[in-house]
Amino acid sequence: MAALTVNGKSHNFEGDANMPLLWFLRDELRMTGTKFGCGMALCGACTVHLDGAAVRSCSVPMSAALGHQVTTIEGLDAKGQHPLQVAWREAGVPQCGYCQGGQIMQAAALLKDKKNPSDAEIDAAMSGNICRCGTYTRIKAAIKQAAGTQA
Repeated sequence: MAALTVNGKSHNFEGDANMPLLWFLRDELRMTGTKFGCGMALCGACTVHLDGAAVRSCSVPMSAALGHQVTTIEGLDAKGQHPLQVAWREAGVPQCGYCQGGQIMQAAALLKDKKNPSDAEIDAAMSGNICRCGTYTRIKAAIKQAAGTQA
């Protein structure tokens, strides 16, 4: 039996090592904030952190996640008070909201590495995350707002 840590809690895994991490999170752990979008790591809806790095959970097999730390949107801040979550609400970013968990997780990885990213750095970091509602201007504004509140 192998284990991984999700949002600070250890979970055992006995299934198919080729199963995508996304399905373990959604189907086994019932953490549905991580969304299925394309299944090919192209849209970013399934973005989580693996040992602090943003990854597309639809393309990460369980064999690559075992023994590692995973953070989902549910684990970013238990009360939804991470600076990005606050900025997202204040900027009115979501319309349908489907992509927003992945967008926030991608942005959190960016702000971990770049405390005050430029527009070009934000564009580059977020380019793999698709928003069908087209809220990109608000996403960028929320990232900039959150960057200003980072300690």
